[in-house]
Amino acid sequence: MANPIPSHVLDTSALIAFTDNEDGADTVKNLLQQAEKGEVEILVSFASWMELYYIYLQEQDQSAADQMINDLKRLSLVRVDSDESMGRIAGDLKAHHRISFADAWVAALAFSRKATLVHKDPEFDKLSHILMLHPLPYK
Repeated sequence: MANPIPSHVLDTSALIAFTDNEDGADTVKNLLQQAEKGEVEILVSFASWMELYYIYLQEQDQSAADQMINDLKRLSLVRVDSDESMGRIAGDLKAHHRISFADAWVAALAFSRKATLVHKDPEFDKLSHILMLHPLPYK
């Protein structure tokens, strides 16, 4: 039986690194190119989708936010919405590790899919004992 392809979860911070060409953008671009070839699976939580949308809406305007969402839809990303099981995992992570609401959902996705979490957020470091992490250069 063939091995399943590796899965990676892109946190909002990794998506911003890519869209704004920050340090770490090349790593995200490389993962997206691998996903195009079917070599890896790239997952994005609904929470990151929402965060990226509102950040663009606040910092730019409606047109930029809409364009960013349309651009994301063209990439080899799998958007994952919530369900009860993931909600319980996110709740446990939030309760026991003092992380933000959105980060709890992102971490729950990585945990539930046994995926590597790609991020630029030092808040995830406290989860290194339960998650596979790929930190990008912090700001």
